[in-house]
Amino acid sequence: MDTLSYRTRSVSAEQAERKWYVVDAENQVTGRLCAHIAAILRGKNKPTYTPHADTGDYVIVINADKVRFTGHKWEQKEYKNYSHHPGGLKVTMADEMLTKHPERIIERAVKGMLPKTKLGNAMVKKLFVYTGAEHPHAAQKPEAITF
Repeated sequence: MDTLSYRTRSVSAEQAERKWYVVDAENQVTGRLCAHIAAILRGKNKPTYTPHADTGDYVIVINADKVRFTGHKWEQKEYKNYSHHPGGLKVTMADEMLTKHPERIIERAVKGMLPKTKLGNAMVKKLFVYTGAEHPHAAQKPEAITF
């Protein structure tokens, strides 16, 4: 009887080696950019990806106010918030969201692409979005990546 010389290794969240990445969102299409970011936060870019553990990396997004949408999404895309009270629906258009809270465009898009569990909540905490080109995470020595 032969024994296998290879085994599938499950990496726990404590054993995961985490890196820091910085992404420049200037002139990037929002959905495509956020899909790449969500994959990095989940750890799918690593050979040690484990679906049931948070093995992803940290992502810093700069220039969030310079993202772009395709088509007529600036005039047509709606962000809805509901307060769970009668008549408590608030609708914000994408162009209004860009002027008031541009970082929320990326945050909401990435959060929607992550699991809706405690694991997904832990992953979204590793995302840092800033409107300008500056960020306070220089001490972590993040790598710049482009998509």
